[in-house]
Amino acid sequence: MFTGIIEHQGRVVSLRPQAYGARLEVDSCGWAHTPADGDSIAINGCCLTVVGAPRTDGVLFFDAIPQTLSLTTIGALVAGEEVNLEHAATASTLLGGHIVQGHVDCVGEVLSVSTTGGEWRTRIAAPDAVMQLAVDRGSIAVDGVSLTIAATGNGWFEVALIPATLAKTALRLRSAGNRVNLESDALAKMIAEQVKRVLAAGAQRP
Repeated sequence: MFTGIIEHQGRVVSLRPQAYGARLEVDSCGWAHTPADGDSIAINGCCLTVVGAPRTDGVLFFDAIPQTLSLTTIGALVAGEEVNLEHAATASTLLGGHIVQGHVDCVGEVLSVSTTGGEWRTRIAAPDAVMQLAVDRGSIAVDGVSLTIAATGNGWFEVALIPATLAKTALRLRSAGNRVNLESDALAKMIAEQVKRVLAAGAQRP
């Protein structure tokens, strides 16, 4: 589990195809956290497992299976690209964002970025499965960043980014046409699924 509060920004060293999917190498760029073999790290919101010990220069290794590559933007990462990093939450972690599982629901596309009036707003196109759970002032994770939905429309939602978010995450680099990982609020998904099951059970009764 994660909180969506990005702790550091790393940089992609390489993404190499493997028989099982791909091996991702990320330079942690001086991150104070040193993960151990088997630890969970969210890379742009996608929960990946550290493989082996970090190199002495801080490079971390991750394996991505075909499902991860098909459902997230991990497979499109290129050398030199900045990525958001967050280590898994512990029992003592402050929940400054919201509950983020690191299980990306889908990939959205940035439609526009507006800085009118000094406010940075990013509009993102999302499929129905995400939009059904997107409500004004509700939570959503975009590339692993816990954000509050500022507005919704037909097939899109907007988030307003504060200066701290722009400074501490890679979202400042996202522009129209860029693809981003989306994860709907976990509690909203569980409630929606339970309601669906109750309604389906009721419809089957004579």
